[in-house]
Amino acid sequence: MMKDVPSLLEATQANKAAWEASAPLHGTGAGWEALLKAASEPGFSTFDTCLAQTLGALDLSGKRAVQIGCNNGRELLSLASFGAVPAVGIDHSGAFLAQARLLSEAAKLTPEWIEANVYELPSDMRRFDFALITIGVLNWMPDLARFFEIVAGLMAPGAQLVIYETHPVMEMFDPVAEQPHEPAFSYFQQVPHRQDEMFSYDGQDHGTGTTSYWFPHALGEIVTSCIRAGLHIERLTEHGHSNREPEYDLYEGRAAQIPMSYTLVARRAG
Repeated sequence: MMKDVPSLLEATQANKAAWEASAPLHGTGAGWEALLKAASEPGFSTFDTCLAQTLGALDLSGKRAVQIGCNNGRELLSLASFGAVPAVGIDHSGAFLAQARLLSEAAKLTPEWIEANVYELPSDMRRFDFALITIGVLNWMPDLARFFEIVAGLMAPGAQLVIYETHPVMEMFDPVAEQPHEPAFSYFQQVPHRQDEMFSYDGQDHGTGTTSYWFPHALGEIVTSCIRAGLHIERLTEHGHSNREPEYDLYEGRAAQIPMSYTLVARRAG
């Protein structure tokens, strides 16, 4: 192993511990109460306009959906407003899945919530008609090729996959650096970023947590891994807007606009 590069097991265990430690930040307070209330109302969806348009252009009616890296389940449950059946959410954090169960009760939906390292899923997993991966999931994955093989294995013949992720080019920049518009990292960096801060969606500093590892992946690696797993890419669209924490908003709306996010739609052969 290269120095500072953890093994797959070390990385996944560390990342699980970091998310478990951060879960209490998201399951209390006004934001959580508002989310619970919203989940109980008709047409519940937390998707932004971009992802909503992508999903709206697909025929998801009656499709059994799985989300890999589902966090607190809000996005899997949101798929119901597009006609899909939220069937299974997979995440390594039991604490976030406990929140998912509360949200699904509020929404009167009954998906199965599976706590597991995605690299060690149960051998009897079913296959699904639709798979969803959203913001940040790919960068927690030490072995991207193996990850996409597992994702493809969860998809029935003809099933579609939608990925809505941060663009790897934006990963080159640090919004809190002294000169945030100067690249801070190589696009081709292979050593993971070691992090110690608590995770949150509000852009606030919640102090130090436990060590975690964030793995940069170039767009070529993502696309190639997807193809080699047997998935046919139907669309790859790059966007000039952020789907990350608020501090990344400073990169939007510039004359020299960098790509900030992307949508990939793929299908498993029928």
